[in-house]
Amino acid sequence: MYHVPVLARQAAEALVTDPDGRYLDATIGGGGHLTFLLEITGEEAKILGIDRDPQALAAAGALTEGTDRVTLRRGEFADLARLAAREGLIPLHGILFDLGVSSHQIDSPGRGFTYREDAPLDMRMDPDLERTAADVLAESDVEELTRIFSEYGELREARGLAHAIVTARAGEPLERSSQLVRIVSERTPGHRRTKTLSRVFQSLRIAVNDELAQLEAAMEASVDVLGPGGRLVVIAYHSLEDRRVKEFFRTHAGQCRCPPDFPVCVCGAQALFRSLTRKPVVPTADEIEDNPRARSARMRVAERTGNVRGGEDRSG
Repeated sequence: MYHVPVLARQAAEALVTDPDGRYLDATIGGGGHLTFLLEITGEEAKILGIDRDPQALAAAGALTEGTDRVTLRRGEFADLARLAAREGLIPLHGILFDLGVSSHQIDSPGRGFTYREDAPLDMRMDPDLERTAADVLAESDVEELTRIFSEYGELREARGLAHAIVTARAGEPLERSSQLVRIVSERTPGHRRTKTLSRVFQSLRIAVNDELAQLEAAMEASVDVLGPGGRLVVIAYHSLEDRRVKEFFRTHAGQCRCPPDFPVCVCGAQALFRSLTRKPVVPTADEIEDNPRARSARMRVAERTGNVRGGEDRSG
């Protein structure tokens, strides 16, 4: 398989409220979740799949031959409103985000997503992006590298690693994953090496693909394209993603943060979504045994209310 989908049946069942509705898989990958969506939707359903990786779209396309229920488009999921409007699918009944990197991307030689194989430091999900991970390492100063490792990897040793990289690149260009692995390994105790390498590579991947800004923009766009009762389903794989999803749901749940003497709400905390998952849904032990990469997955689900954006009149 191109990619083993995580929480696939749970995500599909949480997403689909109308078997003949309009749905958007904003991170289509190889079509793993799409397979389950096709199982539980009817012949009148319309599903739009988006991905910025042409290899993912090709894999998904092979699964959808012979059905006119699915349309595939290349693009960033932050651009979902424009893509859904172009296909005439607004208002949507549901949007699914399966975040992070796919198994295929990790396992593909030459893409540089993993520290376990020597490969060019690329890490672009969209091959048309200008900057690779090698470019980020070559062009960023100590302050910027420190920010990337601290903010996107939550690494305490971020500044030390940044200094080591700047020193090393003065002697030779850092173009391959084995070079970065060596630099990190030389500065990291053995018992912390695997975790640190994982977070360094995660940091660079997030920076190259602008993943967190994309996620925030896409969730905001969902407010305007989901109809009342429409579902937003997000599967996150690390705390940086999950924290933003949780905060988005909380902020849009209508908990006003204005001072009590304000006659009109100006903070914008409208009840635009109702959370359906008090705690995130996690994979079962059996799923983790079958697919160890699923172990960090956290799924949150919210339902769009009938409210519209704007200040709430609290004058009574």
